[in-house]
Amino acid sequence: MKIRLLPIEKVAVVYCLLTLLLMAVLAPRLVDPIGMLLMRAEWLALTVALIVLSYLLEKYLSRNNRLNFSTFQRFNVSTFQLFNLSTFLRVLGQLAWLAKWYPDTYEFNRIFPNLDHLFAQAELSLFGCQPALEFSRLLPQAFWSEAFNLGYWSYFPMIGVLSIAIFIMEAKASTSAPKGSSTLELLPVFHLVSTTIIIAFFLYYVIYIFLPVTGPQFYFQAVGIEAIEAGNFPALGTYFSAHTEMLPSPGYSDGLFYQLVESAHEAGERPTAAFPSSHIGISTLVLMLSRRHAPQVTKFLLPFWALLCCATVYIQAHYVIDAIAGLLSAPLVLWISTWLAHKIIDIRRPLSPA
Repeated sequence: MKIRLLPIEKVAVVYCLLTLLLMAVLAPRLVDPIGMLLMRAEWLALTVALIVLSYLLEKYLSRNNRLNFSTFQRFNVSTFQLFNLSTFLRVLGQLAWLAKWYPDTYEFNRIFPNLDHLFAQAELSLFGCQPALEFSRLLPQAFWSEAFNLGYWSYFPMIGVLSIAIFIMEAKASTSAPKGSSTLELLPVFHLVSTTIIIAFFLYYVIYIFLPVTGPQFYFQAVGIEAIEAGNFPALGTYFSAHTEMLPSPGYSDGLFYQLVESAHEAGERPTAAFPSSHIGISTLVLMLSRRHAPQVTKFLLPFWALLCCATVYIQAHYVIDAIAGLLSAPLVLWISTWLAHKIIDIRRPLSPA
């Protein structure tokens, strides 16, 4: 019985190797190379553990067909559904690790000169103000604060809802299958969508590695609101290599979703990844994938997507330029990611919408 890497795991392996190569090139300039290596070792341990667990489960079930008629029959769970569940856990592990790969981009771009002064100047030239400041001042009420923070918080849940919906639809259809069937044959759309999503994330992450833009919440904190409103946008060089202070988010600070977003910021936010907005880019991509493969989910996701798009500027995470770039980049990133996903996924029957 062979151990096979899932498509999403293959993509993560490639990204890990590419960033390791980049680490070797930039090693003398990196601030925390040991920490970066340890993070990759943790990712490898998680990936291997999930693969081994899946292998042992498949091996055990293949030798104990009685499970179909005893233990799990009471719960209406078949052997194939258990195979599918182990695959889902492996995919979930790679998607969850994106929360670790994201701050890792900061470890690279912190060595390059910051570019926020150019973006803040462009905002003033285009809009005559700083929308990231004016938007929250225009709608300071608790209702709007909570609504927009709900949208921002919904980023990863949106991905989860689509992934789970597609998994359930395909898993129900694979309650029985020919002996030797792989999950690529049992869950083709699930693999396509999850692989497309992780490729899209990594495409944005590559941009962030080489384009050090922190966004208003970090740049405005470093420069000072008075200087920003006076139109002074100094270049800060590598200031953010040693400074990660950020403005407190505007809005209703006692709100549930305000607190959830603040907790997420404290856990993993870094002065990185502002342009283009991956929150808008990925959520737009998820919406397009939903329309293609699970249209019944699209109406549910749409209001959260709209709130999220507004929230990126409202909570001062992004410039309007970042938001526009995220929106415009989504179709191109989707096309590239889907094309690469099809190249990686090799199954015996054609992929079709769920």
